[in-house]
Amino acid sequence: MAIKKRGKTLSLYKRVPKRYESVEPRKFIWLALHTDSPTVAERKAGPAWDALVEGWEAKLAGDTADAEQRFSAAHDLAKARGFRYLRAEQVAKLPKDELLERIAAVGGTDADPDLRDAEALLGGAQEPQITVSRALELYWDLTADQLRGKSDDQMRSWKNPRKKAIKNFIAVIGDKPLADITGDDMLDFRGWWLERMEAQDLTANSANKDLIHLGNVLKTVNKMKRLNLVLPLSDLSFKEGEARPRPPFSTGWIRNELLAPGALDGLNDEAKAILLAMINTGARPSELASLTADQIVLDSNVPYIKIEPHERQLKSRNARRVIPLIGVSLEAMRGNSEGFPRYRRTSASLSATVNKYLRTHGLLETPAHTLYGLRHSFEDRLLAADVDERVRRDLMGHALNRERYGKGASLENLQVILQPTCF
Repeated sequence: MAIKKRGKTLSLYKRVPKRYESVEPRKFIWLALHTDSPTVAERKAGPAWDALVEGWEAKLAGDTADAEQRFSAAHDLAKARGFRYLRAEQVAKLPKDELLERIAAVGGTDADPDLRDAEALLGGAQEPQITVSRALELYWDLTADQLRGKSDDQMRSWKNPRKKAIKNFIAVIGDKPLADITGDDMLDFRGWWLERMEAQDLTANSANKDLIHLGNVLKTVNKMKRLNLVLPLSDLSFKEGEARPRPPFSTGWIRNELLAPGALDGLNDEAKAILLAMINTGARPSELASLTADQIVLDSNVPYIKIEPHERQLKSRNARRVIPLIGVSLEAMRGNSEGFPRYRRTSASLSATVNKYLRTHGLLETPAHTLYGLRHSFEDRLLAADVDERVRRDLMGHALNRERYGKGASLENLQVILQPTCF
């Protein structure tokens, strides 16, 4: 390292190390120290050279196909040049003198500017598309300090609920880039939890834990990776006792809106068929989604479905039952005699898909309605038809508050009972 006079002031003159030849075209560097005092120059030379090296290291880090590393390198390079990284639209709004200062700091020439400098100082670095699953991978490193001193068992206890929250979200919404998560996505996830709370008698606390862990993972990665995203994570938690029954669809709404010609044409075939099957069976969406070919009996005098454990457990022993197929539900199952492979192993995304479609197309009777309301509508129609309580509970898969005697109504009897209530 040599300090030499250049013009009226002193400069640092030094060969560029071979390590940086790929990011620095000059073989020797003249670095102005802006002083004519040898003592001051000696004091300034070290930090000035260190800043230059830091910039070269940032450029090397950015010379990669890894979008996350390039984006992080752009931040580091901007810092090494004495600036804070800003996105291009933020740079464009800077006062004129600050904007010109950034432009002047870009290396190279006007005809051939240094592109890495330009990315870092003018906000041109491409923001990485971090998906939800990738966010969880990054989260473990970003929160490593929270695991220090924990035993293996404590680490599992800390990690597992976060893994579960991310797994649930991906099952319902998909493995989206964080930047693509919308308010509707979060409402669909919340709606899925609301239906699950009701179907499985879960507390609001179970859902809120999932929402808290999901939010923590996404917000931590957004902050620590400096993505500057506005994530729609607020006002989603449940109040205790909020898992109240979803309102039933009225008979008129089902007939005139849901079953109107073409109303459901935009739904994928399996989701559409499950919705139609629910109307006259009252079966839970997950029960229908898990049906296999041998549980769908169409060649009987009375076509029917068998709700029984197969690849997943039933909610309770009372959920094992047979339900006749009539009307639109029979037609739907005739077109899906092998079941619903798209949703068989995981029905999590089913309700979100259907509810989003119904909301988007104005097919929800009120904002509080969801797909699960078809199950309640089925039971309401049974009540209105004065169907015996034992029969109602057998069809719905509910417990009976007394001993069950006999086999209950036959399929033929159930078909006759349901006929006046069907669509």
